[in-house]
Amino acid sequence: MASAPVSPILLSLSALFLLFTSRALAQTAPAPAPRGPLNFTGILDKNGQYTYFLRLLTETQVGSQIQNQLNSTTEGFTAFAPTDNAFNNLKAGTINGLDEQKKVQLVLFHVLPKYYSLNDLQFVSNPVRTQATGQDGGVFGLNFTGQNNQVNVSTGVVETQINNALTQQKPLAIYQVDKVLLPAEFFESKSPTAAPSPATKKSSPGSNSNSTASTADKPASADDSGSRVGIWGSGWLLGLHWLAWELSLDRI
Repeated sequence: MASAPVSPILLSLSALFLLFTSRALAQTAPAPAPRGPLNFTGILDKNGQYTYFLRLLTETQVGSQIQNQLNSTTEGFTAFAPTDNAFNNLKAGTINGLDEQKKVQLVLFHVLPKYYSLNDLQFVSNPVRTQATGQDGGVFGLNFTGQNNQVNVSTGVVETQINNALTQQKPLAIYQVDKVLLPAEFFESKSPTAAPSPATKKSSPGSNSNSTASTADKPASADDSGSRVGIWGSGWLLGLHWLAWELSLDRI
């Protein structure tokens, strides 16, 4: 028994039904949720093993400053987060021996005022400015070397490998480092101010003149004694001549 042919009208209605159904589903599909704001310290806290760095970020208030600037920056930030083991491996007293200003400089030294992907860091021009650059007239720059996405960072005192990206979501990149990035400026001994040379004792004009006069008096006194001897000698000669003349007159 032959099947009945499908009506062209039925086919057209089926096609229209499928078209309208697909459009309706597309319109009712939920839009992707907007991306929430980045939380600088929240990312570190979530990943763990950054307790000491988080404490410094809080004490120096650098963490809140960066968080506030993340909402308005166009350049972004790149931060290097030392692990707790990195701090534990420091010489005892390294951090506690810093004054408050140097603690701020240390934390700012771990932040670049621009977003860099790991690949970008291989081609930067060294030294790269940090948030601490310019403080106390210091360079406070970082140097980067590497290839094939393996990057090392050096301060001139400390060098370590950048191991892990905690986030690379512009405008913020955070990378893990296994050493605390100590600035070379902390180890540069400032040349002491040259002490003024002791002033040479200047003799007063009066003392000079007295000295000169006393010096000049010595040869003068010698000359005077000689002249007095000459005068007395001449007197004796005249006296003898006069006496001889008187005696000759008596004889006459």
